[in-house]
Amino acid sequence: MTQPLLEVKNISVEFKTRGGALKAVDDLSIDVQPGEILGLVGESGAGKSMMGAAILGLIDPPGRLSNGEIWFKGRRIDQNPETLRGCEISMIFQDPLVSLNPLKKIGDQLVETILRHKQMSRAQAIDRARKGLIEVGIDPERLNAYPHTFSGGMRQRVVIALALAPEPSLIIADEPTTALDVSVQAQILELLKKLCRGRGTSIILITHDMGVISETAD
Repeated sequence: MTQPLLEVKNISVEFKTRGGALKAVDDLSIDVQPGEILGLVGESGAGKSMMGAAILGLIDPPGRLSNGEIWFKGRRIDQNPETLRGCEISMIFQDPLVSLNPLKKIGDQLVETILRHKQMSRAQAIDRARKGLIEVGIDPERLNAYPHTFSGGMRQRVVIALALAPEPSLIIADEPTTALDVSVQAQILELLKKLCRGRGTSIILITHDMGVISETAD
């Protein structure tokens, strides 16, 4: 049997409050296989996003991972997740503006991301950034454009290009289309699915929408 790419074993996330510990995630376990699109669905406040944050070590105090283990490619990572963040594991957030610096051109942001995780010249990184935009259906001549000049759907395409730029093995997509018009949602999900299938990249798709899960997840 193939070893899972990601193994989340009985994790709990809790927050200290005046009334005691509040569990946002309670004894959750999942396996993600290489190339799999795993859907995680639940109502708002159910702790879905906390699971994604726990994998990447993005839970800020007073929250903490209080129990369980997280393994990636056969190696335990819950004690040192930042070594994989953005390189082996990327995240797509609900609001693309969270991921994009409004003061920097998108080309600069793509190039910086590539150079942070890949050993290559700046010229090579620029070429890869151009190809990344083409893959997500954006004119590469817009490398010098700022995020505010793009529509919501186009900004999310840029975020997908950013997430894929380091060639990660796993993408955590946290409500990636919720902020978009219904007509654009299907396009973005199909694009993400197509690009990840082509690369063999696994996805954890976090959403509250059963329709999104039925259309996208395995």
